[in-house]
Amino acid sequence: MFLTISTTGTPERPATDLGFLLHKHPERAQAFPTSHGIAHVLYPEATAERCTAALLLEVDPVALVRRGKGKGRGGAPDAALAQYVNDRPYAASSLLAVALAQVFKTALHGACRALPERAAAPLPLRIEVPVLPARGGAELVRELFGPLGWTTVDVAPVALDAQFPEWGDSRYVSLVLEGGGLRLADALNQLYVLLPVLDDAKHYWVAPDEVEKLLRAGEGWLASHPRRELITTRYLARRRSLAREASERLELVRLAEAEGLDVEDVDNAVDEARDTEERPVPLAVHRREAILSALRSAGAARVLDLGCGQGQLVQELLKDVRFTRIVGVDVSVRALTVAARRLRLERMGERQASRVELVQGSLTYTDKRLGGYDAAVLSEVIEHLDLPRLPALEYAVFGSARPRTVVVTTPNVEYNARWDSLPAGHVRHHDHRFEWSRAEFRKWAAEVAERYGYAVEFTPVGPDDPEVGAPTQMGVFTRTGTDTDTDTDTDTDTHTNTDTGTDTATATATEDEKKKEDRA
Repeated sequence: MFLTISTTGTPERPATDLGFLLHKHPERAQAFPTSHGIAHVLYPEATAERCTAALLLEVDPVALVRRGKGKGRGGAPDAALAQYVNDRPYAASSLLAVALAQVFKTALHGACRALPERAAAPLPLRIEVPVLPARGGAELVRELFGPLGWTTVDVAPVALDAQFPEWGDSRYVSLVLEGGGLRLADALNQLYVLLPVLDDAKHYWVAPDEVEKLLRAGEGWLASHPRRELITTRYLARRRSLAREASERLELVRLAEAEGLDVEDVDNAVDEARDTEERPVPLAVHRREAILSALRSAGAARVLDLGCGQGQLVQELLKDVRFTRIVGVDVSVRALTVAARRLRLERMGERQASRVELVQGSLTYTDKRLGGYDAAVLSEVIEHLDLPRLPALEYAVFGSARPRTVVVTTPNVEYNARWDSLPAGHVRHHDHRFEWSRAEFRKWAAEVAERYGYAVEFTPVGPDDPEVGAPTQMGVFTRTGTDTDTDTDTDTDTHTNTDTGTDTATATATEDEKKKEDRA
């Protein structure tokens, strides 16, 4: 897929100034890696009279499937083999918009140290997009670009097959924009917003920060656009809450522009200095507070964070001096690297550093390093395991390590109906192998507690809905047995790997059973 940007000039103001504005030299062909392929910038022509810059995105189809996980265009219902056979490498879409923002980032902001006056002034521009998906047809393309200051908006349908005109037109068009009243930055920002709007299928997850991106790119034109609602809805992938937020903020901008005021002067109903309205507390914060409360109530001093991820809970534990020994365990070396960076282990004082340790290990294998601790935390961990592997984790934690207290949190699938951004039938994270109802979690917890000599109590975490419960459910296991030998593995039918200090018999047996089931 590609697009071209052309301008004309005079000997006094040569067209090759376009290279300064784009921050890409006309005499070079340059390549830039993106998350889905390589973006190339080259100049088919570069003279004082006329200069053309081309942005060519060479999509890597394998990277597209791996990173996209079948979403976006790959998940469209009209394409049975869409992960492998689709229009992504050929038609301008959100992939090209992201490449545009990455390669021409400075130009989108209208900055140019070499020629600031040229960056701030309108240019005679011609932009061509040979193949553009247009959900809504050529008329919608004209409705979107027509009010934006272009002299010419030439939209031509692309035939399904030029040799068979009777087959009709495809849903793609070729687009040519011409005009002399726009800055280069204005034109680039319009393309950044409207390419994915016309395609109507973003290739990445739309997070709340996309509202800020939309408002920034739409500054000066989106608030008063007659198709503002359609643009915001499609750009934000039809996420109603985000589209509503964007529309409300754009309406304030429109009112401010109409009155010749700043947005702050229009939106002055609340004195921010005196505003005491509480903001919603993130669920992750609720979860960490509930875990810390359970650990303090249990009198734990030596704590294991099993599946510590990027170290958020470890960081909170370090703030409380009653936790004298904290060990974070995760199978991901990358996550542990991020956690070490978050905790600033390299800069930590000697006394503080002696309280914390990050170790790499798999929770489905028994590990003698994990014995002798007061408490262990499994926060949002069990749902990432395949169900046949849960018994191995149960034994490794409750049967081998045997801390006095085990805190387990996991999503409550019943609450998923309350998330307006979560499609029906979907789990909260693509890596979740399952999500349990309250009854299912209680049944599992009761069986584990009985099997390994624990009592268990349950606590809702987050806002407790009277119909579907809280978004997170927490079980606090307390050991009831009288055994005190937590530093050694009492199971005589196991063997220890002398290189790693880990007991592998249970996990190996589980793996062997799984392989037998697979062969059967």
